Amino acid sequence: MNHSFPTIEHHVDLCVIGGGLAGMCAAISAARRGLKVAIMQDRPLFGGNASSEIRMWVCGAHGDDNRETGILEEIALENLYRNPYRTWPIWDTILFEKVKAEGNITSILNCSCNDIEMDNRKILSVLGWQTTTQKWHKVYATFFADCSGDSVLAPLTGAEYRMGREGREEFGESIAPLTADKKTMGMTCLIQARQTDHKCTFIPPSWANKYTKEDLPYRIPNLENPGENFWFMELGGEHDSIGDTEEIRDELLKVALGIWDYAKNVSDTPADNWELDFLGFLPGKRESRRYVGDYIMTQTDVENGGKFHDIVAYGGWKMDDHHPAGINTREKPTIFHPAPSPFGIPYRCLYSKNVENLFFAGRNISVTHSAMSASRVMATCAILGQAVGTAAAVAKRYNTTPRGVYQNYIRTLQDDLMFDDCYLPFMERTPSPIMQETIFQTKYINLANNHERGFEENGTEVDCKENIVMDFKTPKEVRLLRMVLDSDLNRKTTGGQNWMPEKATIANVCLSMEPVCLPAYLARDIVVECLDNTGKWHTLCEISENRRRLLVIDVNKTVHSLRVCFPKAWGGDKVRLFSLTAY
Repeated sequence: MNHSFPTIEHHVDLCVIGGGLAGMCAAISAARRGLKVAIMQDRPLFGGNASSEIRMWVCGAHGDDNRETGILEEIALENLYRNPYRTWPIWDTILFEKVKAEGNITSILNCSCNDIEMDNRKILSVLGWQTTTQKWHKVYATFFADCSGDSVLAPLTGAEYRMGREGREEFGESIAPLTADKKTMGMTCLIQARQTDHKCTFIPPSWANKYTKEDLPYRIPNLENPGENFWFMELGGEHDSIGDTEEIRDELLKVALGIWDYAKNVSDTPADNWELDFLGFLPGKRESRRYVGDYIMTQTDVENGGKFHDIVAYGGWKMDDHHPAGINTREKPTIFHPAPSPFGIPYRCLYSKNVENLFFAGRNISVTHSAMSASRVMATCAILGQAVGTAAAVAKRYNTTPRGVYQNYIRTLQDDLMFDDCYLPFMERTPSPIMQETIFQTKYINLANNHERGFEENGTEVDCKENIVMDFKTPKEVRLLRMVLDSDLNRKTTGGQNWMPEKATIANVCLSMEPVCLPAYLARDIVVECLDNTGKWHTLCEISENRRRLLVIDVNKTVHSLRVCFPKAWGGDKVRLFSLTAY
């Protein structure tokens, strides 16, 4: 290495490589649990495929009440508040500030990881080159989390990994090809359009592809469809989805401009008043290297619902297996194979089989190609990241390895995740001992049932300004009050009309599109009080302009009772919530 450029050293507990949603959530969750974290990201902003450079929707589990919560829902609610028209610059800044707001995180942007130091099977440090400052950054850490998508640490460390499709017989997967190959799903340079009040013209460059209707079976673009985001403009699955990226990008630009030319100048669907608003030059990638962990999740595991004893996250996207030839095939561009929603994902898929201090999260976890077709979407990746960051905190707390967390502290990890509002299907939080001696008014008894989804069965509706009182049979030393509000996981009260209100960002911008807003029943103002041994009520905290579903309030007092009221909701005179728990 040429030593003419300076080297900046960092010493942390956890080093995260990759700043997409998985990496962000890994870094934030670890930092909030007290770890010193460095996050190395090779782009100038966070978000990965969800950033304005690529602009893919954050997709996740299908079905009512299956939306992913935890840090991802915190980000989504802030976006509803700050970004009613779902513009990309504001979304980028919300992601940026979520990382920057954590004092325990050092963010190293525009920095590409390209070297490591090892001690036998353990990573000692990683080295990255920062293009903007012309500096090397060397990060020493106890644990490392590869959330880079392409698994950059795999070839550097010798960690076991797979790339391509397994043969049908290896894991008994009916949707796998008969024989194994190196083919993957492809990548896409997305385009987005904007509707105007006047006719717009488009003159394609001479090098753009030319398409006819016959060239595009199953792929005719329709700008009047809110779900049109041109995802089918895909190439690269028959090539090296890492090594050939530059050449594939060049071809994808020809595809993208050719498809826009078709939409504007050839297609029968109305497009006169639409103009090209965005063309991505950074391909959005679906698949490359996948690590091998202590367990490889398969198609059968997905189909059976993933009822693992070490579940730490879940998916709920169908097995969405794209054709490797992408737009060059006349066959359907993808086949949606059925999958339950939700299906559990085990912790054993999130750490390396042979590198002892390496975690991973995102599309690169330990799954087969077939299972990855369901687990790869970004909302799933985000909660996998939160699981990894939380696991690193557990490993640090008990001075153990990622595998040691599985062997000795898996229930601790699960409880920590559920405390932080990460839903784990088929599981319940360990009850707080204090709640065994807590008395609610009868109409609020659901607040102690430990279930935090499905309002009709498990929710509680409260009139604004009405008090909820938690009485204790004897005075209790209360450290924390944990509150989970109803953030309308199904997005029925957040506006947006038919323009996909469930999405944090939008693709094509229509003149008739309405803004989104915070959920109507989410508490806007909150007051928490405690009753001391003199019979006086004291205010513990007052929160205004609340945008969070999960609130954890410091109490640290011996109290006879706690009292909570919600003076305002975001859209009416009632608030809905799921739980109030004293610890």
